[in-house]
Amino acid sequence: MVRSLPVFALLFAVAGLNGSHSDFLKYYKGVPYHDSRYQGGAQAIPGKVLCVYYDLGGEGVAYHDSDAKNNGSGGLNPANGSYLNEFRMNEGVDTSYTKFNLDPKIDDNPYDRVAPPANLLYVGWTVPGEWFNVTVQAAEAGDYSADLLYTSNRGGSISIDVNGEPATGPLAIVSTFDAADPVAWRQWHHWNVAPGLAKLHLPAGKAVLTVHIVTEGQMNLAWFDVKNAGK
Repeated sequence: MVRSLPVFALLFAVAGLNGSHSDFLKYYKGVPYHDSRYQGGAQAIPGKVLCVYYDLGGEGVAYHDSDAKNNGSGGLNPANGSYLNEFRMNEGVDTSYTKFNLDPKIDDNPYDRVAPPANLLYVGWTVPGEWFNVTVQAAEAGDYSADLLYTSNRGGSISIDVNGEPATGPLAIVSTFDAADPVAWRQWHHWNVAPGLAKLHLPAGKAVLTVHIVTEGQMNLAWFDVKNAGK
């Protein structure tokens, strides 16, 4: 399949730049996410990098989505004035959150491989070719390993770039489908952790991670828990 590249990455390549860390950040127009509850700034590494805090900058800069509608916030989760239901509702990336204590059970169901936190915001409704950027701040240069908290009703793959350059190649996502679950739509809500899914080499300080949906899609992506490799 043809790999969709961010507009800034295409310009970066066409301009014949040397691909250095400083040049990439100089030309990138996205900025770290912030709002009234989340004060923003680059997400710290080591640490949990939340996918819903993808950068501000809009379509073609901070993300690419297959349509302009947020199918979660303001859609499935009706606009009612609440922070969770209206989170980034006017952006194309589809976002939702884990829901507990409902009947039938949604994200606190017995078919979870791993129990997620309640009210955890995540990116969903993913489609191959979509991507989003997250600005991070690494405490030191070196090799890192990232676990992923996710759901996937059909498997598939993602990949990660660092500062516009492919860093991982396709990463296989194991399906969380469970035929024993009698509630068909809940196949999208079987949470799991993929330990050590991604291996990344990061520079010290600020960097931009681009998460690409490569195959299959229909995954929910909550966070990458990024740790120093070997520590």
